[in-house]
Amino acid sequence: MSTPGENSAYTDGVVDVGILVPTCFDNPLKEHSTAFLADVLTQKKQAAIPITAIIGAYHVATRYLRVPRMTVKKILGGILRTGSPALYPHVSPQVAQDALDYASTYSIESWDGYLISLARSLGSTVVFSLDKELQKVREITVVNPFPRKDVEQYHEFLKRNMR
Repeated sequence: MSTPGENSAYTDGVVDVGILVPTCFDNPLKEHSTAFLADVLTQKKQAAIPITAIIGAYHVATRYLRVPRMTVKKILGGILRTGSPALYPHVSPQVAQDALDYASTYSIESWDGYLISLARSLGSTVVFSLDKELQKVREITVVNPFPRKDVEQYHEFLKRNMR
């Protein structure tokens, strides 16, 4: 696995796609997601937003949630244009190898393995995510930065409106 502490600028953790997606359309988590990401982008919270997560958020929002492409492009493009140091551009072969190791060991998706590997390589054990599947991995702590009640409303909203 990667050596922890490779870059200590992201000690608070790594941000998953599911934290970005609610910023892309009106829903019960939009305000929370926008506020959380503002704290990350301004470095009030020392977390990494992988550039790959922004690409993934576009895919999820447009393909699965059917949010209009130009709306999603505008919002996610705005995040990219901030030029914030929180935007993490690197995917090293070692992090990718470790991601595959985590995915195969824990029988999780390779993306989830990547988040774990990246967090560990950056000297953190935290992944900000709505994904409960990640909780079975002992090496990390999954933190949902949103109020539980609002997350439940978000999931109900998606069931009602995005099918």
